[in-house]
Amino acid sequence: MDDQFLRTQMLLGANAMERLQKSHVAVFGLGGVGSYAVEALVRSGIGELTLIDNDSVSRTNLNRQLEALHSTVGQNKTDALAARCRDINPDVHLHLICARYDAAHRENFFTARYDYIIDAIDTVSSKLDLIETAHARGIPILSAMGTGNKLDPTKLCITDLSKTVNCSLARVMRKELKARGILHTRVLFSPELPAATEQKEAPPPGRRSVPASLTWVPGCGGLMMGGEAVLDLARRAKEEVK
Repeated sequence: MDDQFLRTQMLLGANAMERLQKSHVAVFGLGGVGSYAVEALVRSGIGELTLIDNDSVSRTNLNRQLEALHSTVGQNKTDALAARCRDINPDVHLHLICARYDAAHRENFFTARYDYIIDAIDTVSSKLDLIETAHARGIPILSAMGTGNKLDPTKLCITDLSKTVNCSLARVMRKELKARGILHTRVLFSPELPAATEQKEAPPPGRRSVPASLTWVPGCGGLMMGGEAVLDLARRAKEEVK
């Protein structure tokens, strides 16, 4: 049997692979975390992906983002990552949205049915609205908390937001989501205290600083998120058979 997903099927089973092929996962944010989440999804046989990011590839992305190559600098991240996905699995069905998610344009991002959402965006207001929207519509969502200024990928874990510590983004999210009546949501986070960094570039409007980042912390986090989505969808396939 010459099937590129054979080794995956050996662990998850034929029913799960069929479910993955029929599943549609949206990934919001294609940076260091999101690009590696997409890698896990497409290599696991997810049949349909919506890739969302408004940015283009820059030289400072080369240290950690899968779509970032010298040959892709200047390209939209959606286009660059889509080319990689198609090279991995030519049969994957892709939808590309080169835009920034926000509440004002929410419906532009929900024209299709999603079986799962991976939230790898880093703007608090957008994360809050995306999580609230997913909960309201009954779509499973897994959100990345801060991976910048961290050194140790072994500290990363997937848990409930209420159990997070030592993460400034998670602290803000807990407070703001509680005000919206959401006490529980699944997140990837690290309890590692942020390392001291030296600012080398001016922060964009609305941000106080630019977080430093390595290849392996956001990369490991993204693979974990993609893997969690795949296993969750596979578990549901098994439950449907029972």
